[in-house]
Amino acid sequence: MQSAYDVIVVGGGNAGFCAALAARESGASVLVLERAPFGEHGGNSTYTAGAMRFAYEGIDDILALVPELSQEQIDNTDFGKYTEKDFFDDLARVTDNRTDPDLADTLVSKSFETLKWMRENGVRFLPIYGRQAFKVEGKFTFWGGLTLETWGGGPGLVEALTKQVLAKGIDIAYRARGLELIMDESQVCGVVVKHEGKTVNVKAKAVILAAGGFEANSEWRSKYLGKGYELAKVRGSKFNTGDGIKMALDVGAMPWGNWSGAHAVGWDMNAPAFGNLQVGDGFQKHSYPFGIMVNANGERFVDEGADFRNYTYAKYGHVIMAQPNHFAWQIFDQKVTHLLRDEYRIKEVTKVTGKTIEELSKKLDGVNPEAFVETVKTYNASINKDIPFNPNIKDGRKADHSPVPKSNWANTLDEGPFEAYAVTCGITFTFGGLRITTDAQVIDSEEEIMPGLFACGELVGGIFYGNYPGGSGLTNGSVYGRIAGTQAGKFVKK
Repeated sequence: MQSAYDVIVVGGGNAGFCAALAARESGASVLVLERAPFGEHGGNSTYTAGAMRFAYEGIDDILALVPELSQEQIDNTDFGKYTEKDFFDDLARVTDNRTDPDLADTLVSKSFETLKWMRENGVRFLPIYGRQAFKVEGKFTFWGGLTLETWGGGPGLVEALTKQVLAKGIDIAYRARGLELIMDESQVCGVVVKHEGKTVNVKAKAVILAAGGFEANSEWRSKYLGKGYELAKVRGSKFNTGDGIKMALDVGAMPWGNWSGAHAVGWDMNAPAFGNLQVGDGFQKHSYPFGIMVNANGERFVDEGADFRNYTYAKYGHVIMAQPNHFAWQIFDQKVTHLLRDEYRIKEVTKVTGKTIEELSKKLDGVNPEAFVETVKTYNASINKDIPFNPNIKDGRKADHSPVPKSNWANTLDEGPFEAYAVTCGITFTFGGLRITTDAQVIDSEEEIMPGLFACGELVGGIFYGNYPGGSGLTNGSVYGRIAGTQAGKFVKK
């Protein structure tokens, strides 16, 4: 690590690496500060499954990103299309129209070209068979606007970007924590860095903040997300404690977005406090649309089939958190167990089985067994069995179950042995952060641009509110990471 660079990027995950590569393309010298040691690096990106949402018009766009597709795959797969309007409408719908329209429009309109740019920079993609498409009558049909993931998931994404960053002559400093921004009057001109136990000043003409949200900061979770959230599990990196946000706020940046909101999912009840790279994303449990969820009272509490899981999973963690003792059990019978995602088959899973519902009821730790048996009985009787079950569409097979109906994919629980999985709330990333322009420039509390300061990724506020469409987090980091790096490079040249 040298004493001065044109651009310093704080954070070495997907957003930070995209920013570094784009800045380097402009000819700037670049340093990436990664707080974690090598082996735990990559921020939350390393812990993801690697799904990326983008707008596309059909198979030709898919082939531009995955030219390796075989003719057999093409013939046996309906990729459909997912237009920019579809993407924008989904983003607006799931955030209750709170998303910043300008930031959202940039995210959507730049999504496809950004993924093509990533492919040019060594990132490979493949279809998400099994998670986003089920084989029905001999053909896979993708649903929910989500079709591709990165090779090797999140770890593969970080590995590919790291290789490209090093190949382009960009420096990476591990165990390097950004402590504060160095200011020259109103302009950012460097970062105070704690590197391997020593504190040093590193000068720069521009700084890009890409250090993630504050989900690993239990104090901030309790303060901003609410009482009890200090008990939530953290799906990803223990190093995402809000450093980048605090550094910017300390020099006058404007806080923005949904500070009381976060991406929160159903997560194995006995998972560790922070993410485990050996298990990765395997602690998540996202096949709930094909079963039911019950709380400690033995009651259903949410519409498991309200929408495709990638439009509900990021908010249902909050619903689970609101239940007695912050947990729930997911229940499935043999009609649907073949549809369960791979994460249900890991060895580190909290699972019980029973040949009958009565036997299962006695194994659901913390649940009222009599109430659970009654719930299953009344649920089974409430299902409209005249509508065929189809996991690839919102099939309208509903259960008029009181007090919470199920809108789609309702099947009777009557074919044992039955399987049950215990889940709690797992926080992925927080939605509140810094205010930026569509050029990724940080805005101060006077609503003025802060010269030389840019931001991207999870620490940006104003895009996600209460919920988000699955796969849009990584894409958001890539799109605004590339923009931040490009604009920082232009700033340096000026």
